[in-house]
Amino acid sequence: MPTTDPAPSDYVVVGGGTAGCVLARRLLDRTDGTVLLLEAGGSPDGIDTVASPPRWVENIGAAHDWGYTYAPTEHVAGRTLFLSRGRVLGGSGSTNALVWARGHRADYDGWAAAGARGWDHDSVLPHFRASEDWEDGASAHRGAGGPVRIERPRDLHPVATALIEAGVSYGMPYLDDMNVAEPLGAGPINTDASDGVRTSTYTGHLRPVLGHERLTVVTGARATRLRIDGGRCTGVEYLRDGRPGTVAATREVVLAAGAIDSPRLLLLSGVGPAAHLRSVGVETVLDLPGVGRNLQEHPILGGVCFAAREALPPPNNNLEGSTAFWRSDPALEVPDLMYVAVQIPYVSPEIADRFPVPPNAFVIAPGLMTVRSRGFLELTGPTPDHALHLQPNMLAERADVDALVTGVEIALDLAAQPAFAKLVERRVAPGEDTSRAALVDFVRQAAMPYFHPVGTCAMGVHDDAVVDPDLRVRGVDGLRVADASVMPTITSANTNAPTAMIAERAAELIAAG
Repeated sequence: MPTTDPAPSDYVVVGGGTAGCVLARRLLDRTDGTVLLLEAGGSPDGIDTVASPPRWVENIGAAHDWGYTYAPTEHVAGRTLFLSRGRVLGGSGSTNALVWARGHRADYDGWAAAGARGWDHDSVLPHFRASEDWEDGASAHRGAGGPVRIERPRDLHPVATALIEAGVSYGMPYLDDMNVAEPLGAGPINTDASDGVRTSTYTGHLRPVLGHERLTVVTGARATRLRIDGGRCTGVEYLRDGRPGTVAATREVVLAAGAIDSPRLLLLSGVGPAAHLRSVGVETVLDLPGVGRNLQEHPILGGVCFAAREALPPPNNNLEGSTAFWRSDPALEVPDLMYVAVQIPYVSPEIADRFPVPPNAFVIAPGLMTVRSRGFLELTGPTPDHALHLQPNMLAERADVDALVTGVEIALDLAAQPAFAKLVERRVAPGEDTSRAALVDFVRQAAMPYFHPVGTCAMGVHDDAVVDPDLRVRGVDGLRVADASVMPTITSANTNAPTAMIAERAAELIAAG
């Protein structure tokens, strides 16, 4: 790795996470330019908790985790919520629960209908397929031969099997592939893993080209400021081993630092709401009101917990293995609830304090996938050393709370099905009182973030849009954003696969000029 300022590159990609690894590879594939990738963390190679699917929870709070927190509100019972973000090549795709889920076609058609032309489902489908090496092979909907191996888990845990069987007996369709265009029902999950080892855009896209003559990867380098001269982004300032450095970009800078750090870097560089920038001592370069706004997060409940009748086998796969998409209201087009059955007692600290949670327990966890609540991200000072104020306003909208209360009621119904009943000794949480009021209180104390922040550099054509449909930052030449922050609305499933798709499409847009 370089120890002095690297030579100027045609393209500078900030952030070596899910999106950044895709971008670095595809810019090599699609252009003749040089590419420099800046990443604050290091390599995940040799980190056992990254490679091993059932150990993914050990990445939470580890040295390779940014370890952010969401600020408390009364909507989540005054709790501060931990937000895990991977600080390592591959980003959160190296540390997450390995779920490879696209969501529903209506997610993307909704983006396009709101002004993000070219982002409807049929237009983005080729970019989903491009990343995949799906175990069943290529089809009109799935990709094969791509960089990231996608498989159903092997040897499903009894808790995972029970979720599928209980879902079907409850009345859900059996869902063999959760990545059909309109997922509904219960079935095995899709994971980015192969033979019990995590795959990712780092292992699939980036690692095979680390020796490429047109690629430079600088790890341990935290971007601190964009250089913007005469309305054009010309480079990036960073810190590495406590020493400042600068890299110039002769064509474009692409932010792929994620929904927390891409808007943060824009704000530190004077691009954002002018009043907020003034309040923290940052000189305004461009008044762009949408930067840091529109923060969205999936809540998951930890949880609807049960003591097991007999000793459960050791956890396997990604601790889940199966899933179920369902609706809190039958009139909904898009399933708003996503269930996983977690093979360990994955509960919030507050639920663990309220209820005697035994070690031999499991959780049926509903997650809300179509959230109405919106939050924001702000600086607290003018330097990267100042903490961020992160406020997703999770559960601020009563409709979100009501959907999750229904989600708990459905989880209890699933637990009463024969497949779960034979595993359960007793219910641990919620308690005996399952009135609507009691379940509202339970939801506010059990809710945790799914670690799916999106939307803080939203794409569109409206006044609050940060990037246009070609992902160019409005008002700054030579600068794009290509990560989960550009999602106008959160997708109705996990966000890692859509983030890879965004980067695949971004590389095509950049190559087209």
